[in-house]
Amino acid sequence: MHTIDSTAPVVVSLTTLIDAPAAGVWSLHTDIGNWPAWNTGIDRARLHGPLVTGTSFTWLTHGLDITSTIVELVPGQRIVWGGTVQGIVGIHVWTFEQTDAGTVVHTEESWSGEPVDAVVEELTTALKTSLRSWLDCLKARAEQPA
Repeated sequence: MHTIDSTAPVVVSLTTLIDAPAAGVWSLHTDIGNWPAWNTGIDRARLHGPLVTGTSFTWLTHGLDITSTIVELVPGQRIVWGGTVQGIVGIHVWTFEQTDAGTVVHTEESWSGEPVDAVVEELTTALKTSLRSWLDCLKARAEQPA
C-alpha cells in the first residue's frame, strides 16, 4: 500500500463527509478529465489512458502544469498518485468509505524537495487551502440533486 511521505516538510491531511453514495462520489472524483467542470482550482485535466495503475494524467492547477502517475488503485475505495513539478515531489492519497452517514472522503498529501524547504509554512498553508477547496467542491457537486 502506497502512503504519503510522512517525513516530508509539508504534509496535509483532511477529511469530509459527503451526503451521497460512495460509488457516485468515487465516479465523480476519478473522472479526471471532468475535474475542471466542478473543481474551481483546476483549469485543465486529461487522463492519458485507462484509469489503472501506471497511467499518467496532466492537469493545470494554480498556474502549475503537473504530470501525475497513478501508483495505486483500489476501485471504489482508494486512489494514489504522485509526480514531481518544479522540483517538488508530491504524493497524494485519497480514500472513500461508505458509512451510514454518507461517504467519508479522506485526503492526504506530502510535498518534499529543495523548493519546499525554503517556504514550508507558506506551502503548507497553500496546500491546506487547495485541498479544503477540492473537498468542498467535490462535496458540493456530489450532493447536487440528479
